[in-house]
Amino acid sequence: MSFPIRFVLCETTHPGNIGAAARAIKTMGFSDLVLVNPQEFPSREADARASSAVDVLINARVESSLEDAVADCGLVVGASARRRSTRWPELDPRECATEVLRVSSSSPVAIVFGTERSGLENEQMDLCNALVYIPANPDYSSLNIAAAVQLIAYELRMAQGEPDPGQAPEFPPATAADMERFYEHLWKVLTDSGFLKPDNPRQLRRKLRRLFNRARLDENELKILRGMLSSVEQDNAGEQDEQDEQAEVVAQRRCS
Repeated sequence: MSFPIRFVLCETTHPGNIGAAARAIKTMGFSDLVLVNPQEFPSREADARASSAVDVLINARVESSLEDAVADCGLVVGASARRRSTRWPELDPRECATEVLRVSSSSPVAIVFGTERSGLENEQMDLCNALVYIPANPDYSSLNIAAAVQLIAYELRMAQGEPDPGQAPEFPPATAADMERFYEHLWKVLTDSGFLKPDNPRQLRRKLRRLFNRARLDENELKILRGMLSSVEQDNAGEQDEQDEQAEVVAQRRCS
């Protein structure tokens, strides 16, 4: 069984680009399109640019957040024509296609494209396991979003002809929603322990997200980590109970 490969467009400002992207993925044999907060959709311009791919637009899903769009995905890849000052695990389009096909044998996969003006924001990249970097002309790397979608979809189609995408994993990858629950659990434990300072946690949180997103945890590994966090919470609770008991004994002695 192979899961659909999802193309996610974030905050698209020009409806024609949505139609062109729909046409691009259909010509390469794909149909799963998700739109996050599009500025205008449905749209006659989108329908016109889609040509004979209007069925992709009819079946497209609209979400209010990227988190919802990728919640069930075991692999989330952000697409960009420019490198970031913050280092991300990076794939070229052909490496991306091979990895996407491998993971899609056991879990949904999303390839995410940012808004036309600025691409993906860092907060959106926080939800991605890796960046697929399109090596365009360094003097003019501004790809139209539909062109970027077409390029990635083409590489995926070409990779489908490979004889063996690799051994299926023992456990399916942890979904994006499971990872978000893990992060909330982790922040709580680190804050309660005093390691994570509540007044300025953003940079450390982002670094920890990059670490775990790079690891691409499977469901079993995530259960192990959640179990470790729960064990730490129980130990801390036990220590607090013991300290409370000692304080109560000291108070009683003073009163007597």
